[in-house]
Amino acid sequence: MKAGFVNIIGKPNAGKSTLLNAFLGEKLSIVSSKVQTTRHRIRAFLTSDDYQIVFSDTPGVIEPKYKLHEKMMHAVNSSLEDADVCLFVVDARDSVEEIHNLVDEFKIKVPLILVMNKIDLLKTAEVTEKEQAFAEFKGVEKVVKVSANKKNNIESLVAAIVELLPEGEPYYDKDELTDLPTKFFAGEIIREKIFELYEEEIPYQTTVMISRFEEKTTLIKIVAEIVVQRESQKAILLGTGGSKIKELGTRSRMELEKFLDAKVFLELFVKVRNNWRNNELYLKEYGY
Repeated sequence: MKAGFVNIIGKPNAGKSTLLNAFLGEKLSIVSSKVQTTRHRIRAFLTSDDYQIVFSDTPGVIEPKYKLHEKMMHAVNSSLEDADVCLFVVDARDSVEEIHNLVDEFKIKVPLILVMNKIDLLKTAEVTEKEQAFAEFKGVEKVVKVSANKKNNIESLVAAIVELLPEGEPYYDKDELTDLPTKFFAGEIIREKIFELYEEEIPYQTTVMISRFEEKTTLIKIVAEIVVQRESQKAILLGTGGSKIKELGTRSRMELEKFLDAKVFLELFVKVRNNWRNNELYLKEYGY
């Protein structure tokens, strides 16, 4: 059997989370058209009779502007330390020079597969030209073209990964999908709905803490705190007469019930914590 750790890195627009969900066949990582959605390192397991792949989906590679960004980039770098294979996911529309500089900057020492995502958005000739250019990058073992959104060529990518994995025993039980607690994903689902509902800076200056997750006989009770940086942001989150927070609650509850396969009672509260993205104590409290 083959078993090993596979790190997924790339720019925020590359579609890494969509790719992880395509691997698993179900939604584990939140997805948004806005960049910088992923903030935590999310571990997920793909297991068959012949292999176990332990994926680490990391935040998109950015230039840090806050302590929060620094924590996110630390998650990216630390994930490379225990990787057997690295997937460098790129948006096929990005320039070859930009991707070359990014790959070169990381100096990845494990076998590297460059994943060209979103190939359905380019003409065939352009895809072929870029594939040839990417294949010449130093350290790249293979280039695999996929459309994660359409789940095209995912099996070929899995086969390419397995080929590079070492022989070994599985690290996790075959029925396990992740090592993160359920309440972590509850918070992520609410945060995803914030990305969907609110514009401009609100999603980026917001985090979600699950203060209560209680499984009762007939339902699951979830109490969540949405943290913002300013009173003006709290007003935007609430909306006129609380209309916006009510819509957020409805959308989140419906998604949570689908994810948990159970009836959910959800309460949302909004807290203001000034400049939380630059505060070490707050960041530690919020799991960063």
